[in-house]
Amino acid sequence: MQLFNNLTRNLEKLTPEKEDFTLYACGITPYDTTHLGHAFTYTCIDILIRYLEFLSHSVIYVQNVTDVDDDILRRAREVGEDWRALGNQWTSHFIHDMMSLNVLAPAHFPRATDFISEIQEWVRKLLDAGVAYQAEGSVYFHIDSYPEFGKLSRLPRPEMLTIANERGNRPNDPNKRDPLDFVLWQAQASGEPGWESPWGPGRPGWHIECSTMATRLLGEVIDIHVGGSDLAFPHHECEVAQVEPVTQKTPCVRFWMHIAMVHHEGEKMSKSLGNLIMVRDLLEAWSPDSLRLYLGCHHYREIWRHEIEVLERSARLAQVLRSAAAAINGQGSFVDPSPTMNAFHQAMDADLDTPSALSILEHFATQILDASASGKGIGRAQHALRTMGKVFGLQLDTEGPEVRVLSGWQEHLKHFTHTEA
Repeated sequence: MQLFNNLTRNLEKLTPEKEDFTLYACGITPYDTTHLGHAFTYTCIDILIRYLEFLSHSVIYVQNVTDVDDDILRRAREVGEDWRALGNQWTSHFIHDMMSLNVLAPAHFPRATDFISEIQEWVRKLLDAGVAYQAEGSVYFHIDSYPEFGKLSRLPRPEMLTIANERGNRPNDPNKRDPLDFVLWQAQASGEPGWESPWGPGRPGWHIECSTMATRLLGEVIDIHVGGSDLAFPHHECEVAQVEPVTQKTPCVRFWMHIAMVHHEGEKMSKSLGNLIMVRDLLEAWSPDSLRLYLGCHHYREIWRHEIEVLERSARLAQVLRSAAAAINGQGSFVDPSPTMNAFHQAMDADLDTPSALSILEHFATQILDASASGKGIGRAQHALRTMGKVFGLQLDTEGPEVRVLSGWQEHLKHFTHTEA
């Protein structure tokens, strides 16, 4: 299989460094409901994992929860709720949405606040490496000390500064040596949570959380790191800068996979813009298979916009696939699934070309229905259809999520105090 590596800007053969693939995905900041953009990101990851399993690989998958963050604290103040309770509530909602969409649970679903001591240890290592400095109870990463800063995003400095400022950077912070320097440990502000540290009470910076959890759970070199394309800078750029000076292993991530944004009403779908399409609202009107086909008909690297007409076509395709899976097996000459399976392989091997793979599935389902109507043997073809459907997380014969989806997410749900009625 070949996958586009955003670090090299090339299609490259995807192979694990060791026996199993290691995959880290930037998870949610739980202060609002799951929207279509989230669903696209995590369904794309799910399809990649399922396809790697289809190719007989094992994947160790980690997805984090950014449970302490400026956005959560701000929302908690707005609604007058404890920030921990707020985070647990929306994480629980997210888990239930992922279960409804039949998305596989990660092996590890860590919260940043469970790794405070490990984060502090990593900050100390960055100070020891000479790439960080202390000031007024905070610790900052000094980008001038890391000459390769920018190698992932390849952005000019003015554009870096503009994007960073939009994502919470404080360029006029008097403690900074450079406006692009970013916080590793943030001194505690009045009314905000804090943890004791060698530099005074405070909390982790946004970027250091992912770097620490990823390396602790998956090792110093990770095969695949996935996230939305809007995270390439500053978040992923800063992750690289925080890891490589400590480990001295380059690259710290072998494949960077960035998922494109979903647009609605002419703009990127996001919480801050208030133009969200909620997953729960969609699930009230459409089946999980219909939604997964809708998401899968868009390539993961292509920006797309929400269109109800395309969703309606996906719902019709879901019905065709189900009908083909349930069609009557005849006694005549059988339908050979080999050419279709080969074409499916070729599409998925070509940078996870899910739109082409679904076109192949649609054509094959029509073949099966026509053959069934003619009394031909379709048993092998139906087995192949179900196998390919499982790569897309489709439940062609049953209702509800897979057992392993339910058991995986329910295990994680135990660690969050909020439960749904």
